[in-house]
Amino acid sequence: MRMEFLQRSFWAATRQCGAAEGPCQESCQDSDLDCFVVDNNGFILISERPQEVGRFLGEVDGALVTQLLNMGVFNQVTMYDYQAMCRPPTHHHSASQPLASPISALLSATRWLMNELLLLLLEWRAWGSWRGDHRAEAKTVFHHSHKHKKQDLLQPCDTAYPVFVHQTALREANGTVECRACQKVFVMQQVPSSNLLLLVTDRTCDCSTFPPVLREAEEVKYNASIKCDRMRSQKLRRRPDACHAFHPEENAQDCGGASDTSASLRLLLLPLWAWVLPPQLLQ
Repeated sequence: MRMEFLQRSFWAATRQCGAAEGPCQESCQDSDLDCFVVDNNGFILISERPQEVGRFLGEVDGALVTQLLNMGVFNQVTMYDYQAMCRPPTHHHSASQPLASPISALLSATRWLMNELLLLLLEWRAWGSWRGDHRAEAKTVFHHSHKHKKQDLLQPCDTAYPVFVHQTALREANGTVECRACQKVFVMQQVPSSNLLLLVTDRTCDCSTFPPVLREAEEVKYNASIKCDRMRSQKLRRRPDACHAFHPEENAQDCGGASDTSASLRLLLLPLWAWVLPPQLLQ
């Protein structure tokens, strides 16, 4: 069933009353009423405002969810996520620079000077004969290619977050929420043969003094002993039953060959080659 068809059927059903009752005196189309259809976890499926569909009801109407929790219509359960990712704690370092020896400072200055000289030679030789617009475009591309977007570093962690579950024993409920200058009346009724709930509230009463009920996850902090016990009991990988230190088809002489890697002579001579070539070949 499509969501659009479900919404149209719901709005049509709220305008119909029994034959003995006659025309409906009130419906969800009235400007002073708010109607929601939520599931058994409090997420909005149908609302007069499309931007609220899919959100948790506590984010939209914190006063209503708070009263439903106090009445026992919903029960809060804490769930844990053992595969979450969290931001590491930030450490505020001192703004002072570490002390450096004169030799290291001289080497750093020499390395910086050589890099700047090499870039100057490449720009003057390769880009000097270009037009002004080409030069500006090339410099823009060159500088932007060296900028890396700073991304947030995340690390594995455990988080806890609240989940709200409807108590199926309470199929109907009604009450009022005491706000600052008014009383907000609401009615709750379970939709037959489903896990959906119909909630009708008074829109005219302002209950903004109640904070929203959020489902934000919080990192679980472990002390040293509990963290060590958990790392021993919950292994990320299954260890092999026996230790295999070698393989018959493996050549032990190939191990450690990465230290023999040397720089390519052609790459080292590339700046000199760009300096010698005539400008016409570089255009």
